[in-house]
Amino acid sequence: MTKQFDVVVIGAGPGGYIAAIRAAQLGLSTACIESESYADPKGEVRLGGTCLNVGCIPSKALLRSSELFDEASHAFVMHGITAENVKVDVATLVRRKDNIVTQLTGGIRGLFKKHKVALLVGRGSFKGREDELWQVEVAGKDGAEVVAAKHVIVATGSSARHLDGIPVDNKIICDNAGALSFDSVPRRLGVIGAGVIGLELGSVWKRLGSEVTLLEALPDFLAAADPAVAKEAWKAFTREQGLKIHLGVKIGAVKQGKKGVTVDYENGEGDQKLECDRLIVSVGRVPNTAGLGAESVGLAVDSRGRIDVNDHCQTNLENVWAVGDVIRGPMLAHKGMEEGAMVAELIAGQAGHVNYDAIPWVIYTHPEIAWVGKTETQLKNEGVEFRAGQIPFAANGRALGQGDTTGFVKMLADARTDRILGVHVIGASASELIAEAVVAMEFGASSEDIARICHAHPTLSEVMHEAALAVDRRPLHF
Repeated sequence: MTKQFDVVVIGAGPGGYIAAIRAAQLGLSTACIESESYADPKGEVRLGGTCLNVGCIPSKALLRSSELFDEASHAFVMHGITAENVKVDVATLVRRKDNIVTQLTGGIRGLFKKHKVALLVGRGSFKGREDELWQVEVAGKDGAEVVAAKHVIVATGSSARHLDGIPVDNKIICDNAGALSFDSVPRRLGVIGAGVIGLELGSVWKRLGSEVTLLEALPDFLAAADPAVAKEAWKAFTREQGLKIHLGVKIGAVKQGKKGVTVDYENGEGDQKLECDRLIVSVGRVPNTAGLGAESVGLAVDSRGRIDVNDHCQTNLENVWAVGDVIRGPMLAHKGMEEGAMVAELIAGQAGHVNYDAIPWVIYTHPEIAWVGKTETQLKNEGVEFRAGQIPFAANGRALGQGDTTGFVKMLADARTDRILGVHVIGASASELIAEAVVAMEFGASSEDIARICHAHPTLSEVMHEAALAVDRRPLHF
């Protein structure tokens, strides 16, 4: 007899597992399908998708390890602490990262059991519709079964985009997955792409001792960020940390030999050649819609492989929804989570909503970069009159005490209403500080609201307070 559910979620990444758990909390019989792409040491399927297995979580674990190594090697001395012969054991570093992944993926499995979400192992695809129930095939290593669902949520995520003529073996030429599992620190590391992933991974191995060169096709550095942030980041990464970043690059032949990889490329200075021991290809991601059976049921997919949805993540098919990387918008885990929860609540008859204007962006480099809302460039292009307040961490006592004063907080507010339009942070703990700005924007706050809130002293959050005061040209400590 065919198993029947109120909701079947295809994919157990951030958007998928959150959708499944929230649907189950709301009393809906729920199943979640996950392929065998990732497996734990016991051979059981790992939940959490790219984010948890080869993305957000493992990369942050390695970033922290590399930061500690860099501090012990270079920053301890300012505190009067001497550390001699500091060494890094890459195997231990990678093992720690793997243990964290195992712990968290196991935690999701536990949450599924707690909320009675049925885990179906295999690759999910549409097979049609019968009696107003969607028929979804689950094809696993032990065969295939078909389950029926009133509602289907597609949360199949994305995969690393590869370039023609550059064979990724995840040993010498790697994407994000391979770059998280090097067995040693490469003496020379090349990175194609100076976006979020390229900068984060390049920073990890640079701090651990690699000579890192990034090749970026775009003519501008961090074009999505506020211009002031991009300028500060360029200075920090190139001048202070020694990352070599080349912009406006056109990649030519890539050849792998016994001594490593050779990349022929062209930029404003003519033909160039990069020789490296390992190469990371980090040129964006593509949605996972191949093999979903979209064409067999008429599910609308655009030219970029993304599933078409409305503002509530509804597709063109009745009771079929899609969330996360597989639809339009930024490929951010927290965006997918919010969409997953929204869809589950809409299915249950509640009012679900995602404010796409208040989704934070974070780049986990050192210094960290985070922002929410509009950049100065966007506001100027839109003809919006605004006021800006910008305060450096160098004016903050806590930052001075921690020995890291790089960066600033910049706040943009409507010139007429004072409503906060965007906040941009580059510096220590930017990923945490941005949360205050997100809350403020969700509640439609003005810069005056932040300026009137008491911030604990001494904390880095005081820089947010001072930036709000600076919008009205009345900072108190700068």
